[in-house]
Amino acid sequence: MSEQQSSAKGMSQAHRIVRATFVTEESVYGVLLVSGMIVASGGHGESSWRVFWSVAVTVVVFWAAHVYAGTVAHHGLDHDRVVGLKESFGIALLRSRGLLLSATIPLFILLLGATRAIPDPVAIWAALWAGVVVLAVLGFIAFHRRGAAWPVQIVGSLITAMFGVALIVLKAVIH
Repeated sequence: MSEQQSSAKGMSQAHRIVRATFVTEESVYGVLLVSGMIVASGGHGESSWRVFWSVAVTVVVFWAAHVYAGTVAHHGLDHDRVVGLKESFGIALLRSRGLLLSATIPLFILLLGATRAIPDPVAIWAALWAGVVVLAVLGFIAFHRRGAAWPVQIVGSLITAMFGVALIVLKAVIH
């Protein structure tokens, strides 16, 4: 295999991993869950440390529930073939990783606040805006991989990001 073919194969595999892990409904849902938790737990002068743990524990619980639900949903008969519990669990585990990974950037920013590298309010707001950026990127990639024209990719990116902006507006109104 030539170096160019090897590089193309590597890019194809990387593309599949990104597509299967990052640009999924679970990733979008995960970003919105994290942002919603930051809104709910980050008000009234709460510390970044407290918000970090609230978000982290909630994401892990939702992830576990998602894996369980996916395992139950995939277990059994599927198009004239029996899907065993182990295979069903594997499918659910793979599908749900975007839910966990989507929390890493906002949690890292909250951890910066918790360690006092940045002030608590800055960490909380930065984590929310990071969610908006992640949503915009997810929206752009989703429309790009479907072959949409670049204006549609931009509009899709903006619409996806608006869900995060809606949560920021909610935080501003509530707190």
